[in-house]
Amino acid sequence: MASEHYFSAQPSVPEKRRPLSVVLAGAPRSLQTSGGIFSPDSVDKGTAILLHEAPPPSPTGNLLDIGCGWGPIALSLALRAPHASVYAVDVNERALGLTRDNAAALGLSNVTASLPDAVDPELKFNTIWSNPPIRVGKDELHSLLLMWLPRLAPGGAAYLVVQKNLGSDSLQRWLDTELAAQYPELHLKVSRDSTNKAFRILKVVRPAL
Repeated sequence: MASEHYFSAQPSVPEKRRPLSVVLAGAPRSLQTSGGIFSPDSVDKGTAILLHEAPPPSPTGNLLDIGCGWGPIALSLALRAPHASVYAVDVNERALGLTRDNAAALGLSNVTASLPDAVDPELKFNTIWSNPPIRVGKDELHSLLLMWLPRLAPGGAAYLVVQKNLGSDSLQRWLDTELAAQYPELHLKVSRDSTNKAFRILKVVRPAL
């Protein structure tokens, strides 16, 4: 079950929803969670660092959470940018259902949770935040990031939180090389935005036109 939540549209563990009390966007929130998803009992450490240290998201436009789980990143984006459209993607349909219901519980009408292929391929994103699923393996991870990062809008930025011991530095180098090689016209720039204990936040920026 350690990595099933990354791959399974329908987890084998039965869905049993239970209350979840967390702090998002500076206030306590009463939500729901269930087994069979990533970090079901709390905001995991990496996500908490991303939410605390990433600069404010774009107040308008399209925002993206890659691998939404029960929704901590997507909900935080929607709470902090109520005039933006927030897209939450995951392969786990249970996670998507929880994100939708948690957004409804908070009165957030600007959140759309869906499978990746359901997102309009023409959409560009002003802000991307993600705690990417490192443990899916390099091939899956690389495909995932190359699917979404080139869809940054001009002037947009992505922030990815990655544990140092799970290859944050090598991922930074790989992204810098591959994005430049495959999408030279976008002029995407990759850097380390910050370090907090065992985590790094990587930044990918597309220059404004």
